[in-house]
Amino acid sequence: MSDMDKRNRLSEEPFTYRITKKGTVVIYYKGKQIKFLKDREALRLIERINEVEDNITELQLLLAKITGNFKRGNEKLGKNK
Repeated sequence: MSDMDKRNRLSEEPFTYRITKKGTVVIYYKGKQIKFLKDREALRLIERINEVEDNITELQLLLAKITGNFKRGNEKLGKNK
């Protein structure tokens, strides 16, 4: 077990990505867009994705690190008023 993924959440593959024709990278978490990268940042990510593409856990960890701490647990569902 990795020290980075103690709760084994990355094995569920929550992160996906899409590379557009313009060379930008869009990262999704459970189907929702959370990060949009372009220019140099996108090129570096594409290179790193190509390096770890065969290892799904490494790819998920890479995407998790790129997105940072975007989910803090205080998100609330919208209520109808």
